[in-house]
Amino acid sequence: MERVEKLIAYLAPDLELPQAKEEQEWVLRALMNIWEPKAMPQEFWELQDAYLQEKLAQGQLTRLSDLQEIAPQIYLWQGDITTLQVDAIVNAANSQLLGCFVPLHRCIDNAIHSQAGLKLRLACQKIIAEQGQLEATGQAKLTEGYNLPAPYVIHTVGPIIQDQVTAEDEKLLASSYQHGLELAVKQGLSSIAFCCISTGEFRFPNQLAAEIAIKTVRAFVKEHPQLKVVFNVFKDNDLAIYQELLAIPS
Repeated sequence: MERVEKLIAYLAPDLELPQAKEEQEWVLRALMNIWEPKAMPQEFWELQDAYLQEKLAQGQLTRLSDLQEIAPQIYLWQGDITTLQVDAIVNAANSQLLGCFVPLHRCIDNAIHSQAGLKLRLACQKIIAEQGQLEATGQAKLTEGYNLPAPYVIHTVGPIIQDQVTAEDEKLLASSYQHGLELAVKQGLSSIAFCCISTGEFRFPNQLAAEIAIKTVRAFVKEHPQLKVVFNVFKDNDLAIYQELLAIPS
């Protein structure tokens, strides 16, 4: 508990702490979510990494070898992507690439940044600063995974659906998958896990999104036999959709 208290003191020195350990951990995560990128003392980074690695060790990791290949080079897995030990996981990012600033939000962007730690936000800030503009929809960028079990994170901005899905929206979603796959191959990775990009907060219909994802991935892996792809789903609805499209008995 002392480690958590020290981390909170760095992020909000005047904050009155709750007594319960679980409440303190929620406070810490919320403070990390709203943190504005800046330089921090080395002790903070050491404390943060030790804390997040301890949290990771307390959970159960899933390795690619634990999964069953359900089509050539393709896997389907339901669970928390931050516990998946593959070469890279894909984050459904926003155009700032900085992660979710809503405290304790249940989106995948928040989950990934919370487990990776604040160096991920710094790395993403550097990418945006160097390119001088927000990340374009359908593109992808690669960073380290820091305190995630996956050594890399590929960040992609999928299309946001305002009313109805357009042909351009479909093209941009396919582009997010394509650019993620290309980045993985360029980096020499052998496995990548995709979340359900643009569904949920970005309102892309789940069925159509899955159809586009599977079509894009199937075409790519035919030309790149070294790459294995995991479709990671969290909700039962998405699991059922992917099972049907991949012809897997439920």
